[in-house]
Amino acid sequence: MTPARKIIHVDMDAFYASVEQRDDPSLAGLPLAVGGSRERGVVAAASYEARAFGVRSAMPSRTALRFCPDLRFVPPRFERYREISARIREVFLRHTPLVEPLSLDEAYLDVTENLQGLPTATAVARQIRAEILERTGLTASAGVSYNKFLAKLASDLRKPNGMFVITPDQGPAFVEALEVSRFHGVGPATAARLEALGIRTGRDLRERSLAFLQAHFGKAGAHFHAIARGEDHRPVVPDRPRKSFGSETTYARDLATAGEVEGGITALAEEVGEWCEKTGIVGRTVTVKVRFADFRQLTRSRTLAAPVAGRAELAKVSLDLVRGIFPLPKGVRLLGVTVSGFGSADEGRPDQISLDFG
Repeated sequence: MTPARKIIHVDMDAFYASVEQRDDPSLAGLPLAVGGSRERGVVAAASYEARAFGVRSAMPSRTALRFCPDLRFVPPRFERYREISARIREVFLRHTPLVEPLSLDEAYLDVTENLQGLPTATAVARQIRAEILERTGLTASAGVSYNKFLAKLASDLRKPNGMFVITPDQGPAFVEALEVSRFHGVGPATAARLEALGIRTGRDLRERSLAFLQAHFGKAGAHFHAIARGEDHRPVVPDRPRKSFGSETTYARDLATAGEVEGGITALAEEVGEWCEKTGIVGRTVTVKVRFADFRQLTRSRTLAAPVAGRAELAKVSLDLVRGIFPLPKGVRLLGVTVSGFGSADEGRPDQISLDFG
C-alpha cells in the first residue's frame, strides 16, 4: 500500500488587516476594514473585530458601515502584503520544495518528506507557524492531513492562531460526522440543495451513489462522492514559470447580488493591477472567473489590441466581462481576475471572448 501523503494547509489569520494592525499599533483591537470608504468603495478584507459585526470581504463599504458604524478603513497596500508573503514563502521552502500558493495568504505544502528531518507533519506545521510568527509578527492557522480537502477543512477549525490534525484513521469518520454546510466548497445555496435531498451530514452524503450525485450535481457529483469518503487525490503542484498573474477569492457566504459581485471583481482587479504596475509586466488578455454555488464555473476573456493600460482599464474590462452574466443564475462562491498574454504587442487576437461551462 502506498504510504499516505502528509499535507499541510497554512492560512494566515485575517492577513491584510493583521498586517495593517501590526504596522500601526493604534489599530490593534479595533474593527478594521482594508478597502475604500467612499460611496462606491468595497471591503477587501476585515479584521476579526470587524467580522464580529458581520463585515465581510467584497461587501460594499456603505453596507459595512451600517453593520459597524465605528469601522475604521485603511487603503490596501498590496506591495506590503506581497513583501510579507514572500517572507512567509521563504519559511515554507525551508521545509519542502512542494509548495502550492493559493493566494498571498494561504498555501498547500506536501511534507511527506521534509527538509528539516522533523518526525511528523504535525511537528513541521508547528515549526512553520512558530517561524512565521518570529519573522513577521503574524499568526497563522494550519490544517494537517493526508489530502488537500481535509487539510483545508482542518485549518478552518481552530482559527485564529490554531492547528488541527486529521489522520488517515480519522478521516472517513470525521467527514461522516460533519454537517455538509461546513465542507470547504459547499456554500449556502449548495447546502440547501443537498438538504432538500435529505443530505445534511457527511454520512448522508456517503450513502448516496455516484450516479445519484452526478444526476443532481453534474461534474461536482464525483467530487462529493469522493470527499464523503475522505478521498482527494489532487497533488500539491509547485509554481510553474509565470504565464499569467491573477487573484481569486472564495467567499464564506455566497454573493447574491450584482453589486456584491461587482465589488469583489473591483477589489481583485485592484490587486492584479497593482502587481502589474509594480513589476512592469503587462498583458493583453483579461480573464474573469466565476464559480457558482453549484460548482458550475464560467470564464470570460477578452484580448485587447494593446496591453492593458492600467488599473482603471483593467477594472473596466473586468466589470464589462462579469456584467455579461447578469442577472445571476445562482449565488457566487468564487471570483477571479487574471491578466495574461505577457509578451510582444502583436501577439494574440483582439476582442476574443471565451466561455467555459466546465
